[in-house]
Amino acid sequence: MVKKEWIEKGFADEPIADTINLKEAIRQLAKEKNAIIMAHYYTEPDVQDIADFVGDSLALAQYAAKTDASIIVMCGVHFMGETNKILCPDKTVLVPDLNASCSLAESCPADAFEQFVKAHPGHTVISYVNTTAAIKALTDVVVTSGNARQIVESMPKDEKIIFGPDQNLGGYINSITGREMVLWNGACHVHEKFSVERIIALKKQYPEAKILVHPECKGPVVKLADKVGSTAALLKFAIADATDTFIVATESGILHKMQQACPQKTFIPAPPDDSTCACNECNYMKLINLRKLYNCLKYEWPQIEVEEKVAQQAVKSINRMLEISERLGI
Repeated sequence: MVKKEWIEKGFADEPIADTINLKEAIRQLAKEKNAIIMAHYYTEPDVQDIADFVGDSLALAQYAAKTDASIIVMCGVHFMGETNKILCPDKTVLVPDLNASCSLAESCPADAFEQFVKAHPGHTVISYVNTTAAIKALTDVVVTSGNARQIVESMPKDEKIIFGPDQNLGGYINSITGREMVLWNGACHVHEKFSVERIIALKKQYPEAKILVHPECKGPVVKLADKVGSTAALLKFAIADATDTFIVATESGILHKMQQACPQKTFIPAPPDDSTCACNECNYMKLINLRKLYNCLKYEWPQIEVEEKVAQQAVKSINRMLEISERLGI
């Protein structure tokens, strides 16, 4: 039974006995309930380690669309759970903490974005996956940081495009494609805060290091990069490249998979502009932990629901992304 105080908190806050092995108990519950546990690279290491699948936004969407599980537990932020529910309306979709929002998604209110779209008639609307279902319903095609360039380039060169909500990613795509997409003024609080000066200082300390940068970062940070890419692309580069040391400018959760894949290499989190912090973390992603995951599976709550009318519109933009990605082999 879901308690009133849990509803107010947004997650099941039942205490768990010290004698319970959380990892074993979670795996047993998942087996009993035919549940699949998915986690984003930015979640805590122990959450990633217990998941059936860990990936970036594109891989998580692709995996959700194909799973035959009865329950999907999305260890990530709220919009990721919405995306899973839109793609799998017949499945139960859980997110361990409803407070796990996204600063980028929050920077793009649906009513304001709708007016922005109306102010630019005749434009194709491309939205980053880091958006609410309501924004996806106003969108022609969703993109991720891993496929945005290819999807934009697949469109006619003279096509008028609105890109939202991440102005940094949109600006980067404009710069490498020669497009002049109209950009919504939104950003991620994690990627906005990387410090050029502190990264340069790290580079002087580790001159052999290569700098890996997510395209949600500001332009001056992107210009420092040896490799710009999605979390999955940065992981792939780190594995394949012969370099032993990397400075990584994205949410520090990805360092866990990088270190697992390359235990002999050194990965240094790029610092933010706050001199008291050594790395940048998403406080929303870090809300997800094993205790909440256990209770989430046990009580099958909190569940993600998307209004049917919104879901019917939003799924078109997501499916178009998946179709284009499959056609382009992304």
